[in-house]
Amino acid sequence: MSSGLVAIASTTVKAPVERVWEALVSPHIIKEYMFGTQVVSGWKEGSSIVWKGEWQGMKSEDKGTILKLEPQRMISYSHFSPLSGSPDVPENYHTVTIELSRNKNGTLVTLTQDNNPDEEARQPSEQNWGMMLSSLEKFLEKKRST
Repeated sequence: MSSGLVAIASTTVKAPVERVWEALVSPHIIKEYMFGTQVVSGWKEGSSIVWKGEWQGMKSEDKGTILKLEPQRMISYSHFSPLSGSPDVPENYHTVTIELSRNKNGTLVTLTQDNNPDEEARQPSEQNWGMMLSSLEKFLEKKRST
């Protein structure tokens, strides 16, 4: 599969790596910051992952497979959305990788999504992932202050 153009989003969350990791793999927390999405997965390498939700007024069910999982450090999964309008074939899947690293201000969260065919696809992906990370940051920092 061609890696295409890569969408990149990152943020620093004022929370320890352990709390950020928990937020990335706990369905009841994911729903709080990821646009109300319900996530179902076994959270093991090779297990499926399904996102059920609504995006811009349309119900969706995205899917993928957990490719690599290193607790409190990194998760990588394939991702396909029927809302893309593309056929459900391997060359239309993205690989999304989320990496965590400690820094002096908390946890740096870096997300990449490959296989964007052009800038018209890459830019909105980058913007959407940026909104999701911003929502994650606000959720965790709000929880810290309560």
